[in-house]
Amino acid sequence: MIEIKNLTKVYSGSVKAVDGLSLSVRKGEIFGFLGPNGAGKTTTIKMIVGLLKPTEGTINIENIDIVSSPVKAKMKMGYVADEPLVMEKITGVQYLNLISDVFQLPPEVRIDRATRLLRNFKLADAVKDPISTYSHGMRQKLSLIAALIHNPDLWILDEPIVGLDPESAFILKQMMRNHAKTGNTVFFSTHVMEVAERICDRIGIINKGKLEFVGTVEELRTLRGQGSLEQLFLEVTGSETENGDFSYLDAD
Repeated sequence: MIEIKNLTKVYSGSVKAVDGLSLSVRKGEIFGFLGPNGAGKTTTIKMIVGLLKPTEGTINIENIDIVSSPVKAKMKMGYVADEPLVMEKITGVQYLNLISDVFQLPPEVRIDRATRLLRNFKLADAVKDPISTYSHGMRQKLSLIAALIHNPDLWILDEPIVGLDPESAFILKQMMRNHAKTGNTVFFSTHVMEVAERICDRIGIINKGKLEFVGTVEELRTLRGQGSLEQLFLEVTGSETENGDFSYLDAD
């Protein structure tokens, strides 16, 4: 489903946000993309969805190159950014109609899918209101609905759980599993290790732009010893040893 080879992104002349990353994500799996802040997760995701152009390397979605055939590749995916960026001056239903027009959904199809998704995420009562009146969580829900309304094979979700209430988070996790069960793919980033450990078929851990591990949580335990995913993650990324000297914070 996703084939990435030697992916590199250089900022400011020499800073490698992503450094020679190669990764295959299969059909029918939920793949968790993990890493500390600044590790390169969001940069990688933005290159996968075509928002950033790689400095080097290739990205193929169902054998479609995202750089040379961006529109064709993007028709295969639904993307939710780490921040819900939606048009504030229109209503929720106007926004969903706009997205449905982009993906050329017939009226009866968009109505059926929007009705179901709005009901699932408890947003039906607010969909006719201006988006400017929405809370952060409501905007996150609208972003999810807009990303899924065309029923894409590939879901790419950057921190999708953030901002959702517990019921909506539970529903989304169920939807992710059901999507994978039907032979489709979910690629998502998260800082919530419990979620990743519970629902991911495989995980990838990126640190300082380099992919440090790809495999199942059990395979990670075989390599690193028993422990929670949180403990193993800290060991792989070196976070637990980077205490540093904070003596300058002492107040005299």
